[in-house]
Amino acid sequence: MANTREIQSRMNSIRDTMKITNAMYMISSTKLRKARRELERTEPYFYTLQSMVSRIIRHIPKMEHMYFGDGRDGSGKRRGFLVVTGDKGMAGAYNHNVLKLAQEQIEQAEAYSLFVVGEVGRQYFHSKKIEVDEHFLYTAQNPTMSRARAIAARILELYETGQADEIDMIYTTMKNAAQAETVTVKLLPLSKEDFKVPMVPVNVHQEEFSFQPSPERVLDHVVPNYISGYVYGALIESYCSEHNARMMAMQAANDSAQEMIHSLSIEYNRVRQAAITQEITEVISGAKAQKRKKKKSAKGAAV
Repeated sequence: MANTREIQSRMNSIRDTMKITNAMYMISSTKLRKARRELERTEPYFYTLQSMVSRIIRHIPKMEHMYFGDGRDGSGKRRGFLVVTGDKGMAGAYNHNVLKLAQEQIEQAEAYSLFVVGEVGRQYFHSKKIEVDEHFLYTAQNPTMSRARAIAARILELYETGQADEIDMIYTTMKNAAQAETVTVKLLPLSKEDFKVPMVPVNVHQEEFSFQPSPERVLDHVVPNYISGYVYGALIESYCSEHNARMMAMQAANDSAQEMIHSLSIEYNRVRQAAITQEITEVISGAKAQKRKKKKSAKGAAV
């Protein structure tokens, strides 16, 4: 059984660790709120872009465009993957779930190009001897619109030059405050079905469109902005999911630490009580021994 000094040392060590986990919890909570505010400020613009694409398709449903896969063989043999992980660990199963899904998707692809956001993902693929075409530095911990545009420009270039038939993004989205889901979303080619709106009644007036210089050129400008917005939204969702997972992990660590301190406190009291009892017993035994010694001395003097 450990002595009281050893138990106190363990309890102090746990309390010091709790200070770190509490600080990490508060930092993640602050960053989560800030990221959600940033996303809410930009969402209306990109919803408008999505609505614009829907209106174009509604007016010209048979229009062909490369961003919608028209004119391609549709084989999908060459795939591009954009994998979003974190730069740090201690976030529960957040990074593990993303990397597991990415590994499964890569193994199914005949040929692929791999783009990674996050240091954890880069280190993982390096350890697995999987070649990474490009690693976007600093983006995981600071997702901005400019970085999202840079990523979108790179994957659009890959698609436009025919180096990839399909671009998929693997990231984590938050369903609610307590649940997140790792998903694979196809960024390119776009599907017209995703942009279709309900049929407008005959008696409802519809706006007239004039595309200058052409509908194709309009989509050439609108779709890249739409892809940039989607990538930015996914980066923010992943960022929020990571910090939410870290908050839950730190809370679980704090709860476990509290239980350990409670158990160690009980053990400390038992050891301390046993030590006090032993000291009392030794004092009593010593007093009795002295009393017996005095009695023997008195008898010897009397004789």
